[in-house]
Amino acid sequence: MTVDVFLTRSAAYLPFSPVSNDEIEDVLGRIGGKDSRARRLILRSNGIQSRHYAIDRATGKVAMTNAQLTANAVRALGEDIGPVDCLATGTTLPDQLIPNHAVMVHGELGWPRLEAVSCAGVCLSGTAALKHAWLSVRAGDARRAVATGSELVSPLLMAANFEAELAHKVQLLEERPEIAFEKDFLRWMLSDGAGAVLLEREPRGPLSLRVDWIELSSAANELPVCMYAGADRDAGGALQGWMQTPSQQWHAQSIFSIKQDVRLLNENIVRATIEEPLRDIIARRGLKVEEIDWFLPHMSSHFFAQPIEQCLREVDLPIPCERWFSNLRQMGNTGAASPFIMLDALFKSGRVRKGHKLLMFVPESGRFSSGFVHLEAV
Repeated sequence: MTVDVFLTRSAAYLPFSPVSNDEIEDVLGRIGGKDSRARRLILRSNGIQSRHYAIDRATGKVAMTNAQLTANAVRALGEDIGPVDCLATGTTLPDQLIPNHAVMVHGELGWPRLEAVSCAGVCLSGTAALKHAWLSVRAGDARRAVATGSELVSPLLMAANFEAELAHKVQLLEERPEIAFEKDFLRWMLSDGAGAVLLEREPRGPLSLRVDWIELSSAANELPVCMYAGADRDAGGALQGWMQTPSQQWHAQSIFSIKQDVRLLNENIVRATIEEPLRDIIARRGLKVEEIDWFLPHMSSHFFAQPIEQCLREVDLPIPCERWFSNLRQMGNTGAASPFIMLDALFKSGRVRKGHKLLMFVPESGRFSSGFVHLEAV
């Protein structure tokens, strides 16, 4: 027998003070000692005005681990949440290959024994963790579950990580002083942060959000890899992981930097992550535009706002922009943490009223996956 599940608390943790667009290279460094040619163009397109990095500006060093970042968000839920039976975490880049991120967060928290589950992926990993936590409570296995999404990406974005590749490609640098666009592109798109939610069997406080359903889907059956790290393309274009790459090439090829095929992204992201899955959900769930009070799209860039808006019209779910909510401009793109940070801001804004229905949309470009979450304020 399943039970209703309620999101009763939310929290976000953004490290240090906001970093403005003009300060990014002061914090991350300048590759080859030169300003990036791509920075202003990309920032103008993505619309992000500030973001956070877990980098101490006084020392230039990373000041916390991903596990510590995540634990800070969990603690922000409050000390009075009660015993937790399940901790589900999602992140793109854990601090280590082994052990998993969830047990490291559990260790940071020092909580009593519980179920600790880590979901891998990119932006959707946090939403996958949310689904696991939701199903645990819904099935009656857990009375309380905490789900998290977090990203600590700044260590990979620092200029020092790319110097070896620059030295390796001297001839290319004479023509183009920055690294390949696919790598430089993401230095201006990604930042650090963590979010957490508490799920319970009963509502709590003046307002809770009942989690009605969570839908996840993958288009990897038809599309190649778009965003990746710890790998690179071989001569034939196939993805070759770090274990198949000689260690002496790891630095020369910036093998552990995050790369993205921007053309593949632009050609497929809307169709593969929103249009096709949403058409199916509308048919099965009976979604109607007049019954959606808030639409929370996770966008890596404001560049995608207009294509998403057009797609919603085409699938007959034309949610007007005044019902959209996003804090990308202020908080930056924090990947798996972004949906949590966005939901936390809206939940605490006072703008959500009893009976309001929320639809969250979380796309991921790793190999084109997406998630939709439907909630109702009670």
